[in-house]
This record gives sequence, C-alpha cells and structure tokens, in this order.
Amino acid sequence: MALPTPVNSQITDAVTQANVKVLADSPALSLSNLYQMVSQSLGLSAQNAVMAQQQSNIIHQASTTQGVNLIYSVDTEAVADATEKVSRADIPSDLVNVLGVVKALGNNHPHITG
Repeated sequence: MALPTPVNSQITDAVTQANVKVLADSPALSLSNLYQMVSQSLGLSAQNAVMAQQQSNIIHQASTTQGVNLIYSVDTEAVADATEKVSRADIPSDLVNVLGVVKALGNNHPHITG
C-alpha cells in the first residue's frame, strides 16, 4: 500500500496498481510485437521464395522453348537450303540426261540394264 499522503489513499492505491499493471504487461506486449514481426518476416520470405521459383520456372520454360525452336529450325533450314541448291543446280535435268545415256548404253550392251 502507498505511503499516507494528503490525497485519498484509495486514489493513490489505484494509480499505483495501474502503474504496476502497465509495467507487468510490458514484457508480454514486447514479446507479442516480436512474434508478429518475426511471423510477418517469415511470411514475406516465403512469398519471395515462391515468386523466385515462379520466375525460375518461366525462365526454364522460355529457354526450353527457344531450344526446341532452334532444333526444329536447324533441320528446316538445312532442308530448305539443300532444296534450293538442288533446284538451282539443274540436277533433275542432269539426272534425266544420265538416265538416257544409261538406257542407250543398255541397248548397245546387253550386260548393262537400264
């Protein structure tokens, strides 16, 4: 109980008890603030990890798509290039000429068939 003063002793007791309550609640409030801060930090770090994983998956998908496109375009480009060279080189007409020569030789020489 508080020391006797000119103020009513009940008032001084109430104020003293209120101050004690505030002092007693301080550790609990501090710990609850700490727990909230730590849980918020952990939540943000989990969100950052998920975002980083999503971005990594997007990068992997894009690089895989580029690789597949490269594989398909190399074969297509090689076939297109070879076809263009064949069409410009008159190879079909040369093959017809060679076939005519082989047939002509086959008629003159029985062991060559055409």
